[in-house]
Amino acid sequence: MLSHAPINFQKVKKEEVDKEILRLGMIAELDAVSLYEQLAATTENENIKKMLLDIAKEEKTHMGEFQALLLKSDSEQVKELEAGKKEVEEKTE
Repeated sequence: MLSHAPINFQKVKKEEVDKEILRLGMIAELDAVSLYEQLAATTENENIKKMLLDIAKEEKTHMGEFQALLLKSDSEQVKELEAGKKEVEEKTE
């Protein structure tokens, strides 16, 4: 779980800082999704389980927001995501 940035932004090129911020946001949201889903799977209290799964779903939306912003500023990321999608389609048909 993230409690501080695992990156020294002073060592990041100025033009790359925003991309790294967005990637770090994505990591934090995915970490939160994983935590909430694990907690939901652990509890036997249905009210807690429902709430945790609802919060996890919201975190997935947040991850998508960070990703959408990243894709607006990183054309290489767009290209590589498409390449990855194509590779999965080819290997799983």
